[in-house]
Amino acid sequence: MYIYMTNGTFDFLQKLKDKYPKEKMLLMQNNEGAVLIHETFKKTLFSAPRRYEVIESIGNLENTGFVALHHIPVTDDDKPTFEYRFKNNAKQLQSFQGFTALRVLRPIKSNMYVVLTLWIDEKSYIGWEKSQVYQSFFQDTKAISTQTKMFMGSAYVSKYYIAEE
Repeated sequence: MYIYMTNGTFDFLQKLKDKYPKEKMLLMQNNEGAVLIHETFKKTLFSAPRRYEVIESIGNLENTGFVALHHIPVTDDDKPTFEYRFKNNAKQLQSFQGFTALRVLRPIKSNMYVVLTLWIDEKSYIGWEKSQVYQSFFQDTKAISTQTKMFMGSAYVSKYYIAEE
């Protein structure tokens, strides 16, 4: 399975989403702009997307809730280790209150992995972010990065609200 992402104005992306009602798409926004995600086994309908292969998938991407995108740049040599650790840690999320879905995304043409989590609301995400589960979810990669220089740069998080249908 693949996930494709594109940015644009909310109105433009809403029209694009409405044009393909049978496709699995999530339209989300924050104060900085809007992002449309297309999840599919086929080619994307976007003209110039960021492309990812889904390497771990839990739950369904629903058109409601709060999304956190953890962007993590990983060196080529350390990609297998990173993927192994995140696949194993992903199961920890399933029992966390308010958790809806997870996608661990391998970049097709870059080194920027994305860990997408979907929550019923922002409060649930903040609860996870403050928890020991969150710390352990990212702990292994922090320990490795200091030992092996796994990461190419700084990781960052983008937070979005799913647009109401």
